[in-house]
Amino acid sequence: MKIKLNDREIFSLSEVQQQVIKNDIKEEEFQEEMERRAVYVLQHKYKQCFKRLKEEWEPKLKESGVKSLPLDEEEFAQLVFSQPSYMSRSQRDANERE
Repeated sequence: MKIKLNDREIFSLSEVQQQVIKNDIKEEEFQEEMERRAVYVLQHKYKQCFKRLKEEWEPKLKESGVKSLPLDEEEFAQLVFSQPSYMSRSQRDANERE
């Protein structure tokens, strides 16, 4: 079993590793269960990152005079990313090193 992200293999389970997992998970449910778990990990990471983004930026946006904040997560994120003071993690780290 190979896990790919943007056509790049990022992880694989050998046949033996798959058999070990199948010791606990029914063979007929294995594929679906592995897909469910991969999706869960990425969704969970997104939710936690969005929560931190929102906690950080809601006060900043209000302070800068924004009168209404979008309820839609993508729209909220786009509003944050459009702010002149917004910096990605890489930009913040580079800024701290200077």
